[in-house]
Amino acid sequence: MTVSTDALYQELILEHNRKPRNFGEIPDADRVVEGRNPLCGDEVRLSVKLDGDRITDVKFVSPPGKGCAISKASASLMTAAVKGKPAADAEALFERFHKLVRGELSEEEQRALGSLRAFAGVSKFPMRVKCASLAWHALHSALAGGAAEVTTDDRAHGPPTTEGA
Repeated sequence: MTVSTDALYQELILEHNRKPRNFGEIPDADRVVEGRNPLCGDEVRLSVKLDGDRITDVKFVSPPGKGCAISKASASLMTAAVKGKPAADAEALFERFHKLVRGELSEEEQRALGSLRAFAGVSKFPMRVKCASLAWHALHSALAGGAAEVTTDDRAHGPPTTEGA
């Protein structure tokens, strides 16, 4: 990426932090997952409404002071990217996004992610990978019908661990 592209992506992240999309809760959600990043204190609550295997609505909230700009922007862009998609497509996107933030995608693969590509630079800051992937871990658990609480506190930034397990 060029310097001007990096600046554009930084602005996109800041914009989604200032004005997050799909911010709020779904009162009649089918799944609600609390996500925590113990490393930096980020927290997110993800609400998902399903129609069969399709995500009909997805929203998130972060308590004030409990979500950094990267975490909040990632949740905002994620909800926009997966709303209306089948769960299998959202899971595949989760895998590609996780590879993106770990620096494991080619330029071509990054371009295919559209605006999510804004998080490619996170791979240069390993401590921020968990910030960027927090909401994605919550979505992964929600779609799998897994734990109602997940954390990014694992050894390889892989699948979320469950609290108390």
